[in-house]
Amino acid sequence: MKFLDLTLGDPAANLALDEALLDACDNQSGGEVLRFWEARDYFVVAGYSNQVAREVNLPACRNGNVPVYRRCSGGGTVLQGPGCLNYSLILKMDGNDSLQTITAANNHIMSRQQNALATLLGRPVQLEGHTDLALDGLKFSGNAQRRKSRALIFHGTFLLHFDLTLMEKYLSMPSREPGYRAGRPHRLFLTNLPLSAEAVKKALQQEWQTASALQDAPDPRPLLAEKYSRDDWNFKF
Repeated sequence: MKFLDLTLGDPAANLALDEALLDACDNQSGGEVLRFWEARDYFVVAGYSNQVAREVNLPACRNGNVPVYRRCSGGGTVLQGPGCLNYSLILKMDGNDSLQTITAANNHIMSRQQNALATLLGRPVQLEGHTDLALDGLKFSGNAQRRKSRALIFHGTFLLHFDLTLMEKYLSMPSREPGYRAGRPHRLFLTNLPLSAEAVKKALQQEWQTASALQDAPDPRPLLAEKYSRDDWNFKF
């Protein structure tokens, strides 16, 4: 597996690159990749099937110049910005029994993420819901996947030193929530992971045994033009 530590100039381009990496692996022009990127500005990202008007405080986003995007994977709507670390795993499904179903892939990948972070922290990390990681019942990482014919993307965010008070400003309470949330508002449900971005990157590179840096990342511009820069994609639901 290769690694790619690359943050492009805006959120839409970064989302497009994630899908371009998935497409390259799926059509066998590229391989497995562990990518990292970090949010430079505040923005909202809806899961593929989320209804933006239901999940997002759109007046607050307009007033705060916080753009709204949609990703290609499932999961819930999130706010990102400085203090968030994103990772993306692009994995081949062929011949890998642990990735043959959504549930199996969730269990396999999340257990490895859980173990890597617990080892780094020296304390227990809980796997909650289907794809959340938590400390003492407080979520610090949400994750989602999308599957194609031969490959999948499994990606998520780590809250490291994020201004959690902004969650309630720009996001509504989610329409669906895991049981462990128990109706808690964002400020009582989330926490920052007490680690640096570099420490988390190193731990995940070791866990996934990345060999070398990816030198020829696919061009995200076609997907950026087709989807991520367009309101008919970002606000399709």
